[in-house]
Amino acid sequence: MASSATGLPNPYAVEIVAPDLSAYAAGNTGLPYLWTFDSGISGPHVAVTALVHGNELCGAVALDWLFRMDLRPAQGKLSLVFVNIAAFEQFDPREPDGSRWVDEDFNRLWGQGVLRDTARPATHEVRRARQILPWLTTVDLLLDLHSMQHKTEALTIAGPTDKGRQLANAIGWPAIVVCDKGHAEGVRMRDFGDFANPASPRNAALVECGQHWEAESIEVAKDCVTGFLRHTGVVPVDFAQERMATRPARSPQRVYQVSGPVTIKTEAFRFEQDWRGFEHLPKGSVIGHDGDEAVLAPHEPTVLIMPSRRLWPGKTAVRLAFPVT
Repeated sequence: MASSATGLPNPYAVEIVAPDLSAYAAGNTGLPYLWTFDSGISGPHVAVTALVHGNELCGAVALDWLFRMDLRPAQGKLSLVFVNIAAFEQFDPREPDGSRWVDEDFNRLWGQGVLRDTARPATHEVRRARQILPWLTTVDLLLDLHSMQHKTEALTIAGPTDKGRQLANAIGWPAIVVCDKGHAEGVRMRDFGDFANPASPRNAALVECGQHWEAESIEVAKDCVTGFLRHTGVVPVDFAQERMATRPARSPQRVYQVSGPVTIKTEAFRFEQDWRGFEHLPKGSVIGHDGDEAVLAPHEPTVLIMPSRRLWPGKTAVRLAFPVT
């Protein structure tokens, strides 16, 4: 796959300066940019990951914040990981959408057997995913920090199981929870293995902290990290209390169920309007056209989740959801 650049004008200001992460390059596990701290006391292996996509900066800043406070777990293990550093190192604020990946989307590689398929091209993302795979199989609770193309409310992707929704509620931020089964293109890291198995206690959350380059996405990432670490018990319940006292209070969560993604079939996909996300459309409304085929809103209402600017065959154009009471 070629560059992730959409070729479209960027409508959003780049408010975040990419942090210098060179101090974390060595890791302490034998793997670059992967750090694990062991309390020596029984407890879960908790992980926070950032830069699964190289142009999503807020998570990297939030992890840097944790490192700078010299955080260590009170029980269990805590891992902090900068994932796709090679993509991040290509970040250019003049073309900020061009560094999402090097060769392909890292967050579509986690289906059963994909990384063990010797016939699969060994792209940069495949090599890095194979590198961290043994580590990932040891993680009990994962928070994966992301951001979005459009400036809409932050949200948690809770995945397909009730336990994912319960974890999103326990973290507490953000106020919107989206339940879905992912993308036709491939499986996300948050849905890897037992994370998506309703019978397993292992669990994961993916948080979309805001628009990729808005400064507030950093603060949302810190809110989510704080809620997650408090919930897991690897930090005291008053962790970051002084900071959280200055942040907006927790709001009642609103839950949306995705009925399915719109997977693009042709080179001629186009939206009917410049959708940005969370539009509530009446059933039967025209959302867009995939070649000659109209894409219609399937239920009342149909809520548009994260419409994409990468309108390429095989990609998800938008997710279609309905509110859950």
